[in-house]
Amino acid sequence: MIVLQPVPLFPGLPGGVELLIVLLIQLLIFGVLVALAAVGAAKLLKRGGSDDAAERIAELEQKVERLEQEREN
Repeated sequence: MIVLQPVPLFPGLPGGVELLIVLLIQLLIFGVLVALAAVGAAKLLKRGGSDDAAERIAELEQKVERLEQEREN
């Protein structure tokens, strides 16, 4: 005689080992992303882009002043 067992539509929650594996994978993925972002930020700061940016801002401010003077004339 064959006895059919009901199959649940929604299986139970994952156990401790499964949760641990999922958490380790998430930590690995997001940890790598955070580390890459930190390295990129450090490279930008080390490169000294702020000097170039300040120079570019001064240049653009001069252009704006010149254009405003031309518009007034």
